[in-house]
Amino acid sequence: MSRTHRTRRAILKLALAGTALTLTMSSALAQAVSIDFWDMIWGGPDYPVAAQALVDRYNAEHPDVKVVYRSVPWTNWYETFVTAIASGSAPDLSTGAGFQAVQLYDQGAILPIDELVAQLDPNDFVPGALDALRYDGHYVALPWAIDTRVLFYRKDLLETAGVAVPTTWQEFREAAKKLTGDGKYGLVSAGDPIGLHWVLAMAINNGGGLFDASGKPALTGERTTEAVQFLADLVADGSLNPASAGYVNDDSNGSFFRGEAAFLLQGPLLPEQAGDAKPQIGIVPPLKGPHGDVGTISWINNVMVYNQTEHPKETMAFLKWWSENALPLWTDGHVGNLPARASIAADDFFQSNPNVKFIMDSYVPVAKPMSAAVGGTFPELSEIEGDGFLLSLTQSIWQGQPIGENLAAAQAHLEELMGQ
Repeated sequence: MSRTHRTRRAILKLALAGTALTLTMSSALAQAVSIDFWDMIWGGPDYPVAAQALVDRYNAEHPDVKVVYRSVPWTNWYETFVTAIASGSAPDLSTGAGFQAVQLYDQGAILPIDELVAQLDPNDFVPGALDALRYDGHYVALPWAIDTRVLFYRKDLLETAGVAVPTTWQEFREAAKKLTGDGKYGLVSAGDPIGLHWVLAMAINNGGGLFDASGKPALTGERTTEAVQFLADLVADGSLNPASAGYVNDDSNGSFFRGEAAFLLQGPLLPEQAGDAKPQIGIVPPLKGPHGDVGTISWINNVMVYNQTEHPKETMAFLKWWSENALPLWTDGHVGNLPARASIAADDFFQSNPNVKFIMDSYVPVAKPMSAAVGGTFPELSEIEGDGFLLSLTQSIWQGQPIGENLAAAQAHLEELMGQ
């Protein structure tokens, strides 16, 4: 009887211990913080797979937090976010369009990340990247990738024609003119946003831009007007493929890859997309403008935190980790931009690629955002980028129209958008 009693007592203890363990585990699971991370698709099909794997790694290393990853397509991206904000179902953090953070911050939907930035080494970011995300005295997002515009050339076309790689605007114009003929053109572009990047890149290259140092619209300023006129002169020379105004990005890329044009302005990783044409693609060093200026346009892609988050501490901690451990997004996910952090850019994955290293060493340091002379960021930049008036200006240039009235109209529209 005593043995039976002891056995029953032992079984009861085991049962109670099991119940306690179950309750403890359930309590721990109930207390786990859940964070929603929405991420745009920054590459091909490999990208969301690599990003999910990175999130899985964080979750494994931080069992008290569960980050839920959602890949967001670019189609109707703006509606996706504003609808979520309006319905109270915004994510805790997300990537997004270059000026999404400041636009939504101005609407009261984004948390500043000043305390997080204070924990980071500012020297580990590309010069100007953090400042490009500063608005109203606050950092509205954390930079993670740099998208800049680079001038590429066809080695075979220049070698066959005996043309040296240009280093100045004048040399570029002469080279483009000489390389035009027999069904080939000095340069090709497009009538979509990749085309208008010529206007932004050349304006900044000449010490101009959309604004002056005080923040006033300056499309008709001396330096910007000079840059637009230079583009018009290329067209007048016959150096631009006349189909450019009707081309989209894939058309202009394809023409360049087929060797139908000698020069193309594109994103930094264009050679990686060129297939068999990759060995024939070279990089023109940043051109010197007529006043000795160098420069190009860049966009600082970033990660933002939403004020609807119920877990700001844990969200900021994940953002810090994500920023510091983002290398697999490139090595496995094949991101089309360059890293914003020097510690990631120092990896052999980038340093062993001569094209990428050259761009990081020569283009990135002289690149400036759309705010250029005035610096920082502001909500109107999102509307300026998406409005279409700069695209109309670019198409008029590619069509050979005189720049005077079209540039004045663009200036007037920019002043309207800026409320001036």
